Amino acid sequence: MAVYDLEEQEQISELKAWWARYGNFVTAIAVAAALASVGWQGWQYYKNRQAGEAGALYFALEQAMINGDAQKTREAAGQLIEKFPSTAYAEMGALASAGVQVEKGDAKNARAQLEWLLAKGSDPALKDIARLRLAALLLDEGAFDQALAQLANAPAPALKARFEDLRGDVLAASGKPAEARSAYQAALDALAADAADGGETLREVIRVKQQALEG
Repeated sequence: MAVYDLEEQEQISELKAWWARYGNFVTAIAVAAALASVGWQGWQYYKNRQAGEAGALYFALEQAMINGDAQKTREAAGQLIEKFPSTAYAEMGALASAGVQVEKGDAKNARAQLEWLLAKGSDPALKDIARLRLAALLLDEGAFDQALAQLANAPAPALKARFEDLRGDVLAASGKPAEARSAYQAALDALAADAADGGETLREVIRVKQQALEG
């Protein structure tokens, strides 16, 4: 049996007293830390697995786009939205599929996917593009006020010229030539401010539309 001197006995007594008072708390902290570590590792595994499955679906969507298969593109986008709505793949898939549906004349499905992206998406750049495309669809439908509402909030600077150009189209179609000219001028100003844009074709198209209204 071990023999302790007086000082060691006092230290042991203090340790026992401390453990009696705080032992349960320390044990609980240790268990919580262990559970948190296991939970974190599980969450990381889940996220990685989700990303992998979503990536595979997005690849299938891209292949369908390359093949010009609007139905398979739409189905792949639908699965991304249903199963992996919080991933970037779902947002990109909705936007890509909407473009294919428009090309195939299916404005209804294109609009549904754009509206989902605007309601549930988190990427500001993708949402700006979705607003622009949705406004173009609404213009085609003659829903001028709704189209203008989509264009009301300022987009990222890189898209300002295209927003103003489309706003000019909507205003011109709704019988407001003076406001349309102002929107076209704002688009030209935005292009002039962005020296790296290189949008000469867009500039010329906007100038022609602006001059047509002046005529």
